[in-house]
Amino acid sequence: MGIVNTEIKQKTIKKEVSLTGVGLHTGKDVTLTFKPAPANSGYTFKRVDLEGEPSIEADANYVTNTQRGTCLEKNGVSIQTCEHVLAALVGMDIDNTIIELNASEPPIMDGSSKFFVEAIEKAGVVELDAFREEFVVTDIVSYVDEESGSEILVMPAKEYQITTMVDFGTKVLGTQNATLNQVSDFKKDIANSRTFSFLHEIEMLLEHGLIKGGDLNNAIVYVDKALSPETMEKLRGAFKKDSIKVKPNGILDNLTLHHPNEAARHKLLDVLGDLALVRTRIRGKVIANKPGHFVNTQFAKKLSKIIKNERRNNVPNIDLNQPPLMDVVQIMDMLPHRQPFLLIDKVFELSDHHVVATKSVTMNEEFFKGHFPGAPVMPGVLIVEAMAQTGGVLVLNTVPDPENYLTFFMKMDNVKFKQKVMPGDTLIFNCSLITPIRRGICHMQGYAYANGKLCAEAELMAQISKVK
Repeated sequence: MGIVNTEIKQKTIKKEVSLTGVGLHTGKDVTLTFKPAPANSGYTFKRVDLEGEPSIEADANYVTNTQRGTCLEKNGVSIQTCEHVLAALVGMDIDNTIIELNASEPPIMDGSSKFFVEAIEKAGVVELDAFREEFVVTDIVSYVDEESGSEILVMPAKEYQITTMVDFGTKVLGTQNATLNQVSDFKKDIANSRTFSFLHEIEMLLEHGLIKGGDLNNAIVYVDKALSPETMEKLRGAFKKDSIKVKPNGILDNLTLHHPNEAARHKLLDVLGDLALVRTRIRGKVIANKPGHFVNTQFAKKLSKIIKNERRNNVPNIDLNQPPLMDVVQIMDMLPHRQPFLLIDKVFELSDHHVVATKSVTMNEEFFKGHFPGAPVMPGVLIVEAMAQTGGVLVLNTVPDPENYLTFFMKMDNVKFKQKVMPGDTLIFNCSLITPIRRGICHMQGYAYANGKLCAEAELMAQISKVK
């Protein structure tokens, strides 16, 4: 497993765009507005109908209920059935957006993601000055719900793919499969696949006063039992129809299927939307057998924990015994620093957007003479300085004459120290660009590791300046 910064730019929408409709379960009129959002903010729902316009991030840790859709709650404020909106955003390759709602539930529209996709297309897409992060799957991760028999797993693959398999044990639906081989196919193959329900579920929901916004244009109803005159009467009243019949293919007569396997495709749509709650793009193949919102979101929570740990312990996989890309003499040709203030020894990786360097910490370091005599610990500020020097190699590699430049700190944010660094340790620094280098300004995320553990992290900004 690993978290990598890709060379793909993050995206948001160009301008705001709105849709109106009704909530499936609340029956309330609602307006949804997509708005542009800054890099690294992800998807955020905002309740503009409530005082203070509280926000809820689309995060698996906020999932509270999955009975009739995926519901989020934060500080007592909730968002219901968010999955169709989130699927459209992932399917349209959007990384960051604000989703404003004047009710607790997005409009159901036709029960698919089609209208959300069309709204995003209308708004347009724009790149941001930040690179997309991906969770690269190298081992199988799975979650099984013993009660339902549902299982979902992710395995290594070159890109994000999803396969769903559904079997509800009914003749009318049977067994169906659906596959999304690349996210760019979502609009064409998956987006218009509508939600569905079985007749016995519809009866139960009507009995409990739910699906108030339901009509026969936003859900496929599979008839899995005989239609009694009493049920027919209830359905006619609920869906405001003069008559209701069952088609030969076992669905109510309001709709024509968009796909023979529309149920499996809609389950895939739900998986895509629910896994957006991981908040990190996935590079791997998801296989979901009998998926549902509970198993999907439990799996999303599991992936979120793994990603959090990976981010903390994402030690670069380098062989310290191999010849480096740059030794200390070559580093001194680029950096102006000299002993005792040159704090990196070797560079092992260097690209347009990242750099990996090391420092062997010995008892002979000048700072040990006065820092905690008798209990030598490398000062945290010097770890950050070494991290900055690593980033200096990255930014100075962009100019043809690095010896004529100096690198100056502009700011440090979110500096954290996790473990002590002591004589005998080898520090490994990994710095990646948060935004592309512009006008000599380098904005990067730095991590320092020793003994296989994260020692320090910081968000750094520096600028190179030509020596006069």
